[in-house]
Amino acid sequence: MENYIRFDWAIKRLLRDKADFGVVNGFLSCLLEKQISITQVLESEGNKRRKRDKINRVDILVEDETGEKIIIEIQNNDEIDYYQRMLYGVSKVVCDYLKEGDKYEKIKKIYSVNIVYFKFGDGEDYVYHGYTEFRGIHTGDLLKLTESQQKRIKREKVSDIYPEYYVLRVENFDDVAKTPLDEWIYFLKNTAVPEKITAPGLKEAQEKLRIDNLSEEEKRDYYDHLKNMNYAVSAMEASWLAGEAKGWKKGWEKGWEEGEAIGIEKGETIGREKARAENKVKEEQTVINSYHADIPTATIAAITNLTVEQVIEILKRNGIVVRHET
Repeated sequence: MENYIRFDWAIKRLLRDKADFGVVNGFLSCLLEKQISITQVLESEGNKRRKRDKINRVDILVEDETGEKIIIEIQNNDEIDYYQRMLYGVSKVVCDYLKEGDKYEKIKKIYSVNIVYFKFGDGEDYVYHGYTEFRGIHTGDLLKLTESQQKRIKREKVSDIYPEYYVLRVENFDDVAKTPLDEWIYFLKNTAVPEKITAPGLKEAQEKLRIDNLSEEEKRDYYDHLKNMNYAVSAMEASWLAGEAKGWKKGWEKGWEEGEAIGIEKGETIGREKARAENKVKEEQTVINSYHADIPTATIAAITNLTVEQVIEILKRNGIVVRHET
């Protein structure tokens, strides 16, 4: 089996030159379902050459021949606020590339492509697409551009103006490549090329992203990247386990305290109920014994703080025939 370079390292180190744009063009064309031709890399974390610089993240911003901008981010480790980071990344590009005094119509379309290797969000699919539409809350109709707006800004739909988001949840992919995009996701997940290749850019990747093609310096840099990435994963797992253990301890202590309090309360309730039952038995026995001693029911009622009627009811309940008193 051929050994290939992980896409996150390749996109930082190898795929930023115009001669190598074919790989990224092919990937983006499959994902966006239109022909993409990159003209330049505007910014990239690959420009930062420190080995341990943001080892769990890759950002690259490219521009195509129409001036549209595409952010590609690859995230290996769990990040709870990743939704917000996607929003921030797009917002920053909008602000950075609109000059002071420019009309808003100069804002170019932005795509945010996010390749994540952790359980991001709650869903079953492995590719998600988000875009902006405006619908009437009463009629449900879609708000559209006027003809003059379409001509002026050269867009057919409102959603063509606003950023679009793609999320590739790589670990959710079942390794069965049925489409060209699936072939790319197979590569992203396994760092391997499926047997049959139809996806644009993947044959170029097969040739350019072999580890054997790297120089000795590039190999050292790449293996350092893998070590650092594994170190980050291990550190995060250790932190998670420590947090889990601490949570269990706190939960146990809290549960014990709550259980003890509940136990005391329940014990007191049972004790009170038992005492009432015992007192009732004693009370009935007092009534019965007193009656057998020929004490009048009125006197028994006074002794036990019961009514005469209650005394008589106790006697009858115990099978005693109540004599007529004058």
